[in-house]
Amino acid sequence: MSTKILITGGSGFIGTNLLEDLIEKGYEVLNIDFNQPKISKRESVWKNIDITNYREFRDAVLSFTPEYIVHLAARTDLDGKAIDDYSANTVGVENLLKIVKEIPNLKKIIVASSKFVNPNGYVPLDQFDYHPHTVYGESKVATENAVWANKPYCDWCIIRPTSIWGPWFGVPYRNFFDMVRKRMYFHIGNKKCYKTYGYIGNSVYQIKQLLFNETQDENNKVFYIGDEPSYEINEWADEIGKELGFKIPRVPCFVIRCAAFFGDFLKVFGLKFPMTSFRYGNMTNDGMNDVSAIYKIAPELPYTRNDGTKATIEWIKKHE
Repeated sequence: MSTKILITGGSGFIGTNLLEDLIEKGYEVLNIDFNQPKISKRESVWKNIDITNYREFRDAVLSFTPEYIVHLAARTDLDGKAIDDYSANTVGVENLLKIVKEIPNLKKIIVASSKFVNPNGYVPLDQFDYHPHTVYGESKVATENAVWANKPYCDWCIIRPTSIWGPWFGVPYRNFFDMVRKRMYFHIGNKKCYKTYGYIGNSVYQIKQLLFNETQDENNKVFYIGDEPSYEINEWADEIGKELGFKIPRVPCFVIRCAAFFGDFLKVFGLKFPMTSFRYGNMTNDGMNDVSAIYKIAPELPYTRNDGTKATIEWIKKHE
Protein backbone atom coordinates (compact mmCIF):
# COMPACT_ATOMS: atom_id res chain seq x y z
CA MET A 1 0.00 0.00 0.00
CA SER A 2 1.24 3.49 -0.80
CA THR A 3 2.01 6.01 1.92
CA LYS A 4 -1.00 8.21 2.79
CA ILE A 5 -0.44 11.95 3.07
CA LEU A 6 -3.05 14.55 4.01
CA ILE A 7 -2.62 18.10 2.75
CA THR A 8 -4.95 20.73 4.15
CA GLY A 9 -5.08 23.74 1.86
CA GLY A 10 -4.01 21.63 -1.11
CA SER A 11 -5.93 23.93 -3.47
CA GLY A 12 -3.68 26.87 -2.62
CA PHE A 13 -0.43 27.88 -4.29
CA ILE A 14 2.05 25.84 -2.26
CA GLY A 15 -0.49 23.05 -1.77
CA THR A 16 -1.14 22.70 -5.50
CA ASN A 17 2.56 22.22 -6.25
CA LEU A 18 3.12 19.86 -3.32
CA LEU A 19 0.04 17.82 -4.26
CA GLU A 20 1.26 17.41 -7.86
CA ASP A 21 4.72 16.35 -6.75
CA LEU A 22 3.48 13.78 -4.24
CA ILE A 23 0.95 12.26 -6.65
CA GLU A 24 3.60 12.01 -9.36
CA LYS A 25 5.85 10.21 -6.86
CA GLY A 26 3.14 7.61 -6.18
CA TYR A 27 1.83 8.70 -2.77
CA GLU A 28 -1.84 8.44 -1.85
CA VAL A 29 -2.89 12.01 -1.15
CA LEU A 30 -6.03 13.70 0.17
CA ASN A 31 -6.62 17.44 -0.19
CA ILE A 32 -8.96 19.05 2.35
CA ASP A 33 -9.85 22.58 1.31
CA PHE A 34 -13.00 24.65 0.89
CA ASN A 35 -11.63 25.91 -2.43
CA GLN A 36 -11.76 23.90 -5.64
CA PRO A 37 -8.38 22.55 -6.83
CA LYS A 38 -6.54 24.75 -9.31
CA ILE A 39 -5.96 21.67 -11.47
CA SER A 40 -9.33 20.16 -12.36
CA LYS A 41 -8.12 16.57 -12.67
CA ARG A 42 -7.24 16.67 -8.94
CA GLU A 43 -10.88 16.96 -7.87
CA SER A 44 -10.82 13.18 -7.35
CA VAL A 45 -8.51 13.62 -4.32
CA TRP A 46 -10.32 16.70 -2.92
CA LYS A 47 -12.85 17.04 -0.14
CA ASN A 48 -14.69 20.34 0.11
CA ILE A 49 -14.46 20.99 3.84
CA ASP A 50 -13.99 24.07 6.00
CA ILE A 51 -11.43 23.19 8.68
CA THR A 52 -13.27 25.36 11.21
CA ASN A 53 -16.13 22.84 11.04
CA TYR A 54 -14.77 20.34 13.56
CA ARG A 55 -17.16 17.47 12.92
CA GLU A 56 -16.78 17.43 9.12
CA PHE A 57 -13.04 17.97 9.40
CA ARG A 58 -12.63 15.16 11.93
CA ASP A 59 -14.72 12.69 9.93
CA ALA A 60 -12.72 13.31 6.76
CA VAL A 61 -9.32 13.01 8.45
CA LEU A 62 -10.12 9.89 10.46
CA SER A 63 -11.67 8.13 7.48
CA PHE A 64 -8.46 8.72 5.52
CA THR A 65 -6.10 7.75 8.40
CA PRO A 66 -3.02 9.58 7.11
CA GLU A 67 0.54 8.68 8.03
CA TYR A 68 1.74 12.20 7.32
CA ILE A 69 0.02 15.61 7.44
CA VAL A 70 1.07 18.90 5.87
CA HIS A 71 -1.20 21.60 7.26
CA LEU A 72 -1.21 24.53 4.83
CA ALA A 73 -4.85 25.64 5.08
CA ALA A 74 -5.04 29.25 6.19
CA ARG A 75 -6.33 32.70 5.39
CA THR A 76 -3.24 34.55 4.14
CA ASP A 77 -4.35 38.00 3.01
CA LEU A 78 -3.70 41.19 5.00
CA ASP A 79 -7.26 42.55 4.78
CA GLY A 80 -8.60 41.25 8.08
CA LYS A 81 -9.39 43.82 10.77
CA ALA A 82 -9.43 41.50 13.80
CA ILE A 83 -7.92 38.14 14.65
CA ASP A 84 -11.40 36.56 14.56
CA ASP A 85 -11.35 37.22 10.82
CA TYR A 86 -8.62 34.58 10.61
CA SER A 87 -10.48 31.70 12.23
CA ALA A 88 -8.82 29.17 9.89
CA ASN A 89 -5.49 30.16 11.46
CA THR A 90 -6.77 29.80 15.02
CA VAL A 91 -9.84 27.55 15.30
CA GLY A 92 -8.78 25.47 12.30
CA VAL A 93 -5.39 24.66 13.80
CA GLU A 94 -6.91 23.89 17.20
CA ASN A 95 -9.33 21.49 15.50
CA LEU A 96 -6.49 19.72 13.71
CA LEU A 97 -4.49 19.28 16.91
CA LYS A 98 -7.50 17.63 18.58
CA ILE A 99 -8.04 15.31 15.64
CA VAL A 100 -4.38 14.33 15.46
CA LYS A 101 -4.65 12.66 18.87
CA GLU A 102 -7.02 10.10 17.35
CA ILE A 103 -4.72 9.00 14.51
CA PRO A 104 -2.75 6.01 15.80
CA ASN A 105 -0.30 5.58 12.91
CA LEU A 106 0.64 9.25 12.34
CA LYS A 107 4.37 9.67 11.80
CA LYS A 108 4.83 13.38 11.16
CA ILE A 109 2.88 16.63 10.98
CA ILE A 110 4.07 19.91 9.48
CA VAL A 111 2.14 23.07 10.39
CA ALA A 112 2.57 26.14 8.20
CA SER A 113 2.99 29.50 9.88
CA SER A 114 4.37 32.60 8.14
CA LYS A 115 7.40 34.87 8.09
CA PHE A 116 4.96 37.63 9.11
CA VAL A 117 5.11 36.59 12.75
CA ASN A 118 7.89 39.20 12.57
CA PRO A 119 8.35 42.26 10.34
CA ASN A 120 10.60 42.12 7.28
CA GLY A 121 14.24 42.39 8.20
CA TYR A 122 13.77 41.55 11.88
CA VAL A 123 16.08 38.81 13.18
CA PRO A 124 14.26 36.82 15.89
CA LEU A 125 16.26 35.92 18.98
CA ASP A 126 14.74 32.44 19.12
CA GLN A 127 11.73 30.48 17.88
CA PHE A 128 9.46 32.17 20.44
CA ASP A 129 10.43 35.74 19.57
CA TYR A 130 7.34 37.29 17.94
CA HIS A 131 6.73 40.87 16.81
CA PRO A 132 3.77 40.69 14.39
CA HIS A 133 2.99 43.94 12.59
CA THR A 134 -0.27 42.84 10.95
CA VAL A 135 -3.43 41.10 12.17
CA TYR A 136 -2.55 38.24 9.82
CA GLY A 137 0.81 37.97 11.58
CA GLU A 138 -0.95 37.90 14.94
CA SER A 139 -3.11 35.03 13.73
CA LYS A 140 -0.02 33.07 12.75
CA VAL A 141 1.52 33.67 16.17
CA ALA A 142 -1.68 32.12 17.51
CA THR A 143 -1.13 29.19 15.12
CA GLU A 144 2.35 28.57 16.49
CA ASN A 145 1.29 29.00 20.12
CA ALA A 146 -1.50 26.48 19.62
CA VAL A 147 0.99 23.90 18.36
CA TRP A 148 3.37 24.46 21.26
CA ALA A 149 0.51 24.25 23.75
CA ASN A 150 -0.84 21.00 22.21
CA LYS A 151 2.25 19.22 20.91
CA PRO A 152 1.39 16.25 18.71
CA TYR A 153 2.46 12.86 20.07
CA CYS A 154 4.34 12.16 16.83
CA ASP A 155 7.23 14.07 15.31
CA TRP A 156 6.30 17.59 14.18
CA CYS A 157 7.65 20.95 13.08
CA ILE A 158 6.54 24.43 12.05
CA ILE A 159 7.44 26.07 8.75
CA ARG A 160 7.52 29.78 7.98
CA PRO A 161 7.39 30.21 4.20
CA THR A 162 9.19 33.35 3.05
CA SER A 163 8.29 35.02 -0.26
CA ILE A 164 7.48 31.95 -2.35
CA TRP A 165 6.94 32.28 -6.10
CA GLY A 166 6.46 30.14 -9.19
CA PRO A 167 3.73 28.39 -11.21
CA TRP A 168 0.22 28.69 -9.74
CA PHE A 169 1.14 31.73 -7.61
CA GLY A 170 -1.06 34.79 -7.18
CA VAL A 171 -0.77 38.18 -5.52
CA PRO A 172 1.46 39.69 -4.39
CA TYR A 173 4.42 37.86 -5.97
CA ARG A 174 2.71 37.30 -9.32
CA ASN A 175 2.49 41.10 -9.50
CA PHE A 176 6.27 41.40 -9.67
CA PHE A 177 6.45 39.24 -12.79
CA ASP A 178 3.47 41.01 -14.36
CA MET A 179 4.99 44.44 -13.79
CA VAL A 180 8.26 43.39 -15.40
CA ARG A 181 6.42 41.78 -18.31
CA LYS A 182 4.36 44.95 -18.87
CA ARG A 183 7.52 47.08 -18.63
CA MET A 184 6.16 48.89 -15.60
CA TYR A 185 9.08 47.86 -13.38
CA PHE A 186 12.23 49.96 -13.08
CA HIS A 187 15.40 50.10 -11.02
CA ILE A 188 15.51 52.87 -8.42
CA GLY A 189 18.81 54.69 -8.93
CA ASN A 190 21.71 52.50 -7.87
CA LYS A 191 19.99 51.14 -4.76
CA LYS A 192 20.38 47.45 -4.03
CA CYS A 193 17.75 45.51 -2.11
CA TYR A 194 18.19 41.98 -0.76
CA LYS A 195 15.25 39.76 0.19
CA THR A 196 14.66 36.10 0.97
CA TYR A 197 12.57 34.52 -1.75
CA GLY A 198 11.95 30.88 -2.56
CA TYR A 199 11.15 29.19 -5.86
CA ILE A 200 8.21 26.83 -5.34
CA GLY A 201 10.06 23.82 -6.75
CA ASN A 202 12.70 24.27 -4.06
CA SER A 203 10.04 24.88 -1.40
CA VAL A 204 8.32 21.59 -2.23
CA TYR A 205 11.69 19.82 -1.92
CA GLN A 206 12.33 21.48 1.45
CA ILE A 207 8.88 20.54 2.78
CA LYS A 208 9.31 16.92 1.69
CA GLN A 209 12.73 16.72 3.35
CA LEU A 210 11.17 17.94 6.59
CA LEU A 211 8.26 15.55 6.21
CA PHE A 212 10.37 12.43 5.76
CA ASN A 213 13.20 13.27 8.16
CA GLU A 214 13.13 13.60 11.92
CA THR A 215 12.96 17.00 13.62
CA GLN A 216 12.94 15.86 17.23
CA ASP A 217 15.07 18.65 18.73
CA GLU A 218 12.72 20.92 20.72
CA ASN A 219 15.15 23.80 20.25
CA ASN A 220 14.90 23.52 16.46
CA LYS A 221 11.26 23.09 15.57
CA VAL A 222 10.78 26.18 13.38
CA PHE A 223 12.09 26.37 9.82
CA TYR A 224 12.04 29.29 7.40
CA ILE A 225 11.40 28.00 3.86
CA GLY A 226 13.30 29.84 1.13
CA ASP A 227 16.32 30.01 -1.15
CA GLU A 228 19.85 30.93 -0.18
CA PRO A 229 21.51 33.28 -0.94
CA SER A 230 18.97 36.09 -0.68
CA TYR A 231 17.95 37.67 -3.96
CA GLU A 232 19.21 41.06 -5.03
CA ILE A 233 15.99 42.30 -6.59
CA ASN A 234 17.58 44.28 -9.42
CA GLU A 235 19.56 41.23 -10.53
CA TRP A 236 16.45 39.07 -10.50
CA ALA A 237 14.42 41.65 -12.43
CA ASP A 238 17.21 41.80 -15.02
CA GLU A 239 17.08 37.99 -15.36
CA ILE A 240 13.32 38.15 -15.97
CA GLY A 241 13.75 40.99 -18.46
CA LYS A 242 16.47 39.09 -20.29
CA GLU A 243 14.20 36.05 -20.65
CA LEU A 244 11.52 38.36 -22.07
CA GLY A 245 13.95 40.06 -24.42
CA PHE A 246 14.34 43.56 -22.99
CA LYS A 247 16.37 45.56 -20.49
CA ILE A 248 14.96 47.01 -17.26
CA PRO A 249 15.12 50.85 -17.21
CA ARG A 250 16.70 52.81 -14.34
CA VAL A 251 15.04 55.91 -12.83
CA PRO A 252 16.72 58.43 -10.45
CA CYS A 253 15.78 58.06 -6.77
CA PHE A 254 14.45 61.60 -6.37
CA VAL A 255 11.94 61.04 -9.17
CA ILE A 256 10.55 57.94 -7.44
CA ARG A 257 10.42 59.69 -4.07
CA CYS A 258 8.37 62.50 -5.58
CA ALA A 259 6.06 59.95 -7.22
CA ALA A 260 5.66 58.19 -3.85
CA PHE A 261 4.65 61.41 -2.11
CA PHE A 262 2.16 62.11 -4.89
CA GLY A 263 0.76 58.58 -4.49
CA ASP A 264 0.36 59.15 -0.73
CA PHE A 265 -1.52 62.37 -1.44
CA LEU A 266 -3.94 60.63 -3.84
CA LYS A 267 -4.45 57.81 -1.36
CA VAL A 268 -5.95 60.29 1.12
CA PHE A 269 -8.76 60.84 -1.39
CA GLY A 270 -9.19 57.14 -2.07
CA LEU A 271 -7.38 57.26 -5.40
CA LYS A 272 -4.86 54.60 -6.45
CA PHE A 273 -1.43 55.36 -7.87
CA PRO A 274 1.32 52.85 -8.79
CA MET A 275 3.84 54.31 -6.34
CA THR A 276 3.44 55.16 -2.64
CA SER A 277 5.85 55.56 0.27
CA PHE A 278 4.92 52.05 1.40
CA ARG A 279 5.81 50.56 -1.97
CA TYR A 280 8.96 52.66 -2.21
CA GLY A 281 10.07 51.34 1.17
CA ASN A 282 9.28 47.78 0.14
CA MET A 283 11.36 48.18 -3.01
CA THR A 284 14.38 49.67 -1.24
CA ASN A 285 14.54 48.01 2.21
CA ASP A 286 16.17 44.63 2.76
CA GLY A 287 14.06 41.75 4.06
CA MET A 288 16.11 38.65 4.78
CA ASN A 289 15.30 35.56 6.82
CA ASP A 290 17.64 32.98 8.29
CA VAL A 291 17.12 29.78 6.29
CA SER A 292 20.21 28.00 7.64
CA ALA A 293 18.10 25.50 9.62
CA ILE A 294 16.32 24.12 6.56
CA TYR A 295 19.60 23.90 4.66
CA LYS A 296 20.90 21.44 7.26
CA ILE A 297 18.06 19.10 6.30
CA ALA A 298 17.66 20.06 2.62
CA PRO A 299 21.13 21.20 1.52
CA GLU A 300 20.96 20.76 -2.26
CA LEU A 301 18.19 22.74 -3.94
CA PRO A 302 17.03 21.12 -7.19
CA TYR A 303 16.45 24.41 -9.07
CA THR A 304 18.43 27.58 -9.69
CA ARG A 305 16.67 30.93 -9.66
CA ASN A 306 17.05 31.10 -13.43
CA ASP A 307 15.48 27.62 -13.79
CA GLY A 308 12.52 28.87 -11.79
CA THR A 309 12.27 32.11 -13.74
CA LYS A 310 12.10 30.28 -17.07
CA ALA A 311 9.52 27.79 -15.81
CA THR A 312 7.39 30.57 -14.32
CA ILE A 313 7.40 32.66 -17.49
CA GLU A 314 6.38 29.59 -19.49
CA TRP A 315 3.56 28.90 -17.03
CA ILE A 316 2.31 32.52 -17.17
CA LYS A 317 2.25 32.47 -20.98
CA LYS A 318 0.38 29.14 -20.97
CA HIS A 319 -2.27 30.38 -18.51
CA GLU A 320 -2.85 33.92 -19.77
